[in-house]
Amino acid sequence: MNKISTLFSENKDRKLLSLYFCAGAPTLEGTADVIRTLERRGIDMIEVGIPFSDPMADGPVIQDAATQALKNGMTLRKLFAQLKEIKEDVSIPLVLMGYLNPIIQMGIEPFFKTCVESGVSGVIIPDLPFKDYLDEVKPVADRYDVRVIMLITPETSEERIRFIDEHTDGFIYMVSSAATTGAQKSFDEQKQDYFRRINAMNLRNPRMIGFGISNQQTLKAAQDNAAGAIIGSKFVTLLSEEKDADHALDRLFEALSH
Repeated sequence: MNKISTLFSENKDRKLLSLYFCAGAPTLEGTADVIRTLERRGIDMIEVGIPFSDPMADGPVIQDAATQALKNGMTLRKLFAQLKEIKEDVSIPLVLMGYLNPIIQMGIEPFFKTCVESGVSGVIIPDLPFKDYLDEVKPVADRYDVRVIMLITPETSEERIRFIDEHTDGFIYMVSSAATTGAQKSFDEQKQDYFRRINAMNLRNPRMIGFGISNQQTLKAAQDNAAGAIIGSKFVTLLSEEKDADHALDRLFEALSH
């Protein structure tokens, strides 16, 4: 069974925490160490960013990390090689987050085949058109039992949300705002309305809320309105500053406690 599906089915009474970091940043060879450290410290799921030169959904923090990773020499093939080396050691779900261009260059079929060989349970491709997903990507992903996770925002129509819910598995990534990624101090009433509106839809898939979670207030709001929270920019910033995943996590947990 897919690790993402198992994670949500076995933890219905517990709020999950997923962290994002960009592969190859701050160091080219640090990917395995970051993953091992996050799992050891109790993180439930990890999003591993594939660095790309034009990350349009990302704010400056993650853009800078991607630039650093590319300068360090990180590529999609190098990332897969690093993940293969630790595949047997990692039991939590790994989700690759990246843009369509490098995946197309590798080829849809080789990409998903290599995901399985590398222990990857899901992928998030922010610029993948939904029609292309249904026609070209979903049949291949389903064959390899890799979940393709779709994002929804406050601007996504109810009709489209229900369509996404019907045609995807794993979880739905609820983007807290229509802006790019980045830490926020609190979620305003407009965002809270959005969370409540999606709750009332009683979707089939569990949801994780991401973008802007950086303190106790935003974490609680996300966890109160979904299966859990995804933290990206805050952790990427701390990892860049500390150059050590343990120390970065210490500071993150401290920030989330108040």
